[in-house]
Amino acid sequence: MPLSIPAVQSALKQDGLDGWLLYDFRGSNPIARRLTGLDQGGKMTSRRWYYVIPASGEPRKLMHAIEPYNLDHLPGSKTIYSQRETLASGLKTVLDGLKRVAMEYSPANNIPYISRVDAGTVEVVRQHAEVVSSGDLVQRFEAIWSDEALATHRAASERLYRIKDRAFDFIRKERQARRHLTEIEVQRAMSGWFEDEGLITDAPPVVGSQENAGNPHYMPTDEQHRVIGDNEVVLLDLWGKLPDSAAVFADITWVGFTAPEVPDRYVKAFNAARDGRDAAVALVQQAAASGRELRGFEVDRACRDVIDRAGFGAQFIHRTGHSLGTEVHGNGVHMDDYETHDERRLIPGTGFTIEPGVYSTAFGVRTEINMFVGAREATVTGPLQTAFVLL
Repeated sequence: MPLSIPAVQSALKQDGLDGWLLYDFRGSNPIARRLTGLDQGGKMTSRRWYYVIPASGEPRKLMHAIEPYNLDHLPGSKTIYSQRETLASGLKTVLDGLKRVAMEYSPANNIPYISRVDAGTVEVVRQHAEVVSSGDLVQRFEAIWSDEALATHRAASERLYRIKDRAFDFIRKERQARRHLTEIEVQRAMSGWFEDEGLITDAPPVVGSQENAGNPHYMPTDEQHRVIGDNEVVLLDLWGKLPDSAAVFADITWVGFTAPEVPDRYVKAFNAARDGRDAAVALVQQAAASGRELRGFEVDRACRDVIDRAGFGAQFIHRTGHSLGTEVHGNGVHMDDYETHDERRLIPGTGFTIEPGVYSTAFGVRTEINMFVGAREATVTGPLQTAFVLL
C-alpha cells in the first residue's frame, strides 16, 4: 500500500480533519484505487467499497459480502454489507464519531481532477459527517517527489533541453541548405532523439509553425502538417521521463523564428508571455523563502495580470501551469484561476509547470519551464527562454 497510515493520521490532525473516506465503485475513483493498491489488478471490484482512515485509531472497512477480501491487504476492522439497508447501517458504523471527513470531492467541481465521488454518495455521507475536499491530502500522498524522483526529473529535463537544441539546429541547417522541411519531419527526428536519450513519453512532441503554433494543442500528423516557411514562429513542446515507473516527467516549450530578425508584433506577444512567466516564478520563490502559504490560483493570477496589462489577456486561453508527476499531468496543485479555481496549496516536495502563452489564428507563442518547491526554496529546473531562437 502506498499510504502510511501514521503519516495520513498526522496529516489529518494538521488539517483539522477527523478522517479520510476513500470510496470507489467500478473504477469511478482512480485516486482511491491507487492509494489503496487496487489499481494493480487481480481482484474483481464490482461492488462499492469504503475505507475510512480516522485521525486516531484503527482504519475501518465497509465491504460487500461477495467481495469481502478485496482490502485484506490493508489494516483495519471490517464491516460487511449486502443489501441496501445493511449498506446504510454499515456506513453509519464506519463513520461513527467522525464529524469532518475528506473525500475526493470539490465544491462546485472547482477542481475536476479531484472531484471523483458522485453527488449521491456525498449526500449520503453528509447524513453522518461534514464532507470536505481531500485535494491537499491527495497531493501530500500522490504528488510529493522523493529525492530520487527529483533526480529523475532533473535528468529528464537536461535531456529535453538537448533535444530542443538539436531540433532547432536541425531546422536551421535544413533551411540554410534551402530544403523544404515539414513539421512532421522535425517531429519524427525528435522522436528518434528521445530514444537516443533514453526517454519515454505518452505522445510525440509538438512541432507547430505559424498559425499551427496558435493552436495550443496542435499536433502534426501524417495527414495534417505543413512546411516550415520563412518569417514564421516555430513552437516546440516536448515532455518525457526516464523509463522507470517512479520517474517524474519534465515538460518544456520553446519558440524560434525563421528570419534574422523578429518583427515587433511577435516580440511583443512573446515578451508578454515571458514577463508573465517571470512574475509567477518570482511569486513562488518569494513565498517559499518567506514560508508564506501560497495557492495555485494566486500563481495563475500573478502571471495573468502581467499578460492582461500588456494587452494580450484575451489571447491567453488556458491555465498557467499543471502539476508534474509520474504522469505528465500530475495529481498536485495546478496554477489555475482561469479554467478552474485551484485553492490547493503549493507544498514542499511538489513540482509543476509555468507555461503562459499568447495565441491567435495567425500565430502563437508559449514559454514553458518547470519548478520544484523545497522546504524554503523554489527553483526553476532548467534554462528560461528570454527571446526567440533565430532559425
